[in-house]
Parts: sequence; structure tokens; C-alpha cells
Amino acid sequence: MDHLIRKFRLLLLAWLHRSRSGSISFVRRFSYKDIKRATDSFHRIIYRNSHGVAYKARFQDGEVALVKEIEAFNLEKDAFYREVQLLARLHHRHLLALQGFSLGHKRFWDIFIFSSICLKHAIQKLLIFDNIENGSLKEHLNDPLRTPLDWKTRLQIAIGVTAALEYLLLFSNLSMYHVSISSSSIMLDENFTAKLSDLSLLRSDGNYTTMPDASCSEECTSPEHSNIIFQLGVLILELITGQSSEQGGADLIQWIQESCLSSSIHRMIDPDLGNSYDSRELKKLLAVARLCIKTKDNPTFSIPQISRYLQKKVDVPYQRHLDYHV
Repeated sequence: MDHLIRKFRLLLLAWLHRSRSGSISFVRRFSYKDIKRATDSFHRIIYRNSHGVAYKARFQDGEVALVKEIEAFNLEKDAFYREVQLLARLHHRHLLALQGFSLGHKRFWDIFIFSSICLKHAIQKLLIFDNIENGSLKEHLNDPLRTPLDWKTRLQIAIGVTAALEYLLLFSNLSMYHVSISSSSIMLDENFTAKLSDLSLLRSDGNYTTMPDASCSEECTSPEHSNIIFQLGVLILELITGQSSEQGGADLIQWIQESCLSSSIHRMIDPDLGNSYDSRELKKLLAVARLCIKTKDNPTFSIPQISRYLQKKVDVPYQRHLDYHV
């Protein structure tokens, strides 16, 4: 028994030494103790998915940030550092900016149970993102105690999220693998500016995979691109109706696909909007959502086209499809 304890101690000391090595240039390293305190020992969960858990952190100076734990399987520290450096290069008004990272050690008993084979997985890898003073979009749409979002803000959120996606696909020069769009992962800053927070360059095995080449902006039809367009459509529906899109938004999708859509629009608009919205803008936005969802398996347009359409900079080639008449 003493021999096993000594062996475990040597393995643990070796792991602790490795976990303290390495550095990342030009990116702030936060104290794990401060992060743990700011997240109430990682109990303030904002959302969770296959790529990690996001927490709300409130620091002693009053700043509110998003802390994301990376749960990629078999992720080495070098891969994590590369993830940090690449994400730190992303700069866009509607992307949640990376402020830094933190590494911490999980509880001793977790390490003991995992055995020496899994010691390297006991390192808690955390990303710290920008200010999220107004929380998530989901909170504002579903919490009756929150002040309802007005129509202009909702429209700007849709335009902003689409602009962020266009940046990721066209201008970042990075190969994005995972982009998830939902009201839970759309954060709002102090000015209610939408910030896309859930993106990663890593697969679940810690390797990198490329997204569709940005040069195919007019004809991107890969599964990844199609799925992003579909998620955008569901998000727009949630902005219009104020209803939850959990479990893929099955009810919302069924409604948008119905042939009697025009006669039911007035019943589906979020009551919190009252009559304070532009009916023409709403119908245009609804048309975009319908096309995003209807053409999931065979998209005939791209995210840049949607972005240009929403911002009304130029007419897109498929505007005749987007002009859904009610």
C-alpha cells in the first residue's frame, strides 16, 4: 500500500510541475483563485454544451465577465494555448472578446478517482471573455422580471449576429470549426450590443478542423454552413416571438413551415412588443427566418448575402426569395 502511495505522490508532483510550465504571449493569465471566487465556485452556470460550460463571473471591482471551461477530450496544454492565442486574434464588435485564460487543479479526490492515467485531464482549462453586464439574450426574452427588449434592439441583435458570422467566415483568416448560435450564448453588453460567445477552433478530440473556405461565399453548401444558417433562422424566430428555442425550437420551426403562416403572424409576435414595431421590417425578418429554416438541407444563399440584405447595403441575388409577402 505504501508503495502505491509513493508512486501516486510522484505522479502527482510530476503532473503539478507540468501544469505550471508554459506561457502565452500577450494574453493575460487570471488567478484561478479569483476566477473560482468570481463564479461562486463555478455554480453560476449560463449555458452548457458539448464543448464546455459557461459561467457568469462577477469580480471584486464589479466587472461582470463570461468564463468558459474547455472540456475537449484529450486536450493537451499546448493545444489549449494555441486555442487561446487564435481566439485572442478575433476582433469584431459582435464577438465577445477574449480577455485571458486560467488554469487550475480539480479537487484531489477527483484526481485520485481518475487514476494516474487521467492526471493530465484534471487541469481545469478556462477562458475569460469580455464584459456581459446585461447577461444573455435568453434572460431578457424569458425572464418576466427583465425589461422587455424593444423592436429596434431585437433587429440590431439579428443584424449584429449575422455580421459576426460573416466576419468569421470571410475576414478572420481562421479556420473555425464550432460555432453555436442560441439565445443562451448571445451576450449583451452595457449598451445591449449582441456578442456571439460560443465559438471554438477545436474538435472534441483537441484537433483542428477547417470550416468552409470563405471564397465560396455565394455557394457554400457544406453541412457546417447549412447548420449555422439554420441556427440563425431559429434565433430570429425567437427574437420575433419571444418564445424559447430549446430542443431545436420544434414548435417555432413547425409554425414557420406552415402554409397558413400569414394568418397566424399576429398571434405569434411577442406580446411584450405591443404595437411598437415596424410591420414591414418584421415581415422581412420573418421571411429571412423562414428561408433559413426551410432550406436547411439545401441552402441557396450565404451568410454574407443575409448580412447584406438585413443591413440593406445592396440587393442580394436571392431577394425575390426573401421577399415573403403577407
